[in-house]
Amino acid sequence: MDDNQFIDEVAERANVVREQAEALTRATLWTLGERITGGEARHIAAQLPVELQTPLVAAEEEAEGFSLDEFIRRTAERAGVDRGTADIGVAAVLATLRDTISGDDVSHMMSQLPLEFREVAAGPRLRDVRPTGGDRP
Repeated sequence: MDDNQFIDEVAERANVVREQAEALTRATLWTLGERITGGEARHIAAQLPVELQTPLVAAEEEAEGFSLDEFIRRTAERAGVDRGTADIGVAAVLATLRDTISGDDVSHMMSQLPLEFREVAAGPRLRDVRPTGGDRP
């Protein structure tokens, strides 16, 4: 998957325009890089398109411990969106990550996050919600 496909999937999942999906993706990845260890962040980055790796590659070794609420607040601030949009965007980015990186890496990433993150990332897989055939609504 290239960066355009990743961002398009986030846009579709979050039901936002592409520019907003790109801002949400980058903001969520920066915040994720703060919340998980540097080693894990770089391991995930290696499975993403080069254009999306920077926020995770730059992660500090020590993870910061903060809640989902703080994660969404930081993402909203970085992306320049309201809290509701950030909430939906974070879920879209985490679900797209879940569908992009290996299952073991998803498990390792989620093991570093509080349980509430698992519920957010467990949203429907995009291929399960895409209409079949015909034009998109």
